[in-house]
Amino acid sequence: MIEVVAKLGRGPVFLAGEVLECVITFTNPLSASSTSASSEMLAWASAQIHCQFHASENRVALPPSDGSKHDVQAENETVFVPNRGERGQCILSTPPKILFCDLRLDPGESKSYSYCETLPVDGPPSFRGQLVKYVYKLTIGCQRVNSPIKLLRVPFRVLVLHGLKDYQFPQDEAVAPSNPFLEEEEGLKKDSRLADLATELLMVATSRRSLHLYNISNTRGKVGTFCIFKTVYKIGEDVIGTFNFSEGDIPCLQFSVSLQTEESIQEEFQRRRGQPVSFTVHARHQESCLHTAQSSFSLPIPLSSTPGFTTNIVSLKWRLHFEFVTSGESAGTCLVRGSQSEAVTWTGVEQMEVDTFSWDLPIKVLPTNPILASYVSQFSSTNSITI
Repeated sequence: MIEVVAKLGRGPVFLAGEVLECVITFTNPLSASSTSASSEMLAWASAQIHCQFHASENRVALPPSDGSKHDVQAENETVFVPNRGERGQCILSTPPKILFCDLRLDPGESKSYSYCETLPVDGPPSFRGQLVKYVYKLTIGCQRVNSPIKLLRVPFRVLVLHGLKDYQFPQDEAVAPSNPFLEEEEGLKKDSRLADLATELLMVATSRRSLHLYNISNTRGKVGTFCIFKTVYKIGEDVIGTFNFSEGDIPCLQFSVSLQTEESIQEEFQRRRGQPVSFTVHARHQESCLHTAQSSFSLPIPLSSTPGFTTNIVSLKWRLHFEFVTSGESAGTCLVRGSQSEAVTWTGVEQMEVDTFSWDLPIKVLPTNPILASYVSQFSSTNSITI
């Protein structure tokens, strides 16, 4: 028996273009029945990254697959197919890398190997929607002699920040800040600079603030104004907005604001022309606001959500969806006098004519620092298998 443990040192979330590093340890556990003849032998081990695409067949006309199916593992087959038995199509894969050949482990002995690979910048982000899914996995395959291949799959999350792949690092490294007491490999140094660049680009894009004012009105007149200071966010931030109903002609009884994503299939891959898009609500605020002059809301963008993106098959957009309930009468008729005595009690009317209308405000949501997103990831940094 051999235990195989794969550990992602920095966490299970990465930016496209970063280097994924995984330490894979093979151990022959020492047990009470172990003897000098209890050595274990592995013929080979290899590792490869791939992205699987899943789609709802009722809503999405799948593109043709280039690869052949490998759902059955032959008894003595030595071909390493990392997505063997997986649902969907493999739309992206890196070249396989051999970890070792002919590994012998005595009882209690272990060997560790480091696997490093740059994540493709032209791939889609990780996404689990209602219509399609993009799932990234690192698959480690290993085999005993005359035995079937065993696969250890390590799922991880990929965030895509557009513009990173077009950035050219300066050739003159002397002008770049460095620590003379640390010796870094060139690949790790570039990877670190890539993460720093992404953080800087995200900060610049999401720190710009300017006042955006919108008049809220229906067919009968003005209800109020809505104010928001920016429309570009990164996941993990809060979307904050304020309402001013003091200058409105029409009383607003209630409003709700939903933070939503809109998932739509490109026209050439739709099962039916003009089929509706799918919406997902990530946060919602609802408030009764009759006789309220000003109000506000704060909606958090979950760190586990997917930033907006577009591929040849699907498009994901973010928006704020507003719903307003207004009175069909003047503000003074919303209350009735309950007593004719000196102590006056005002109560709300039992029935009222109301109007409802909605409004959508598109916003842009970008990725965040992958280390921050790792704290709430559903994936584990360590995965294991026994063969």
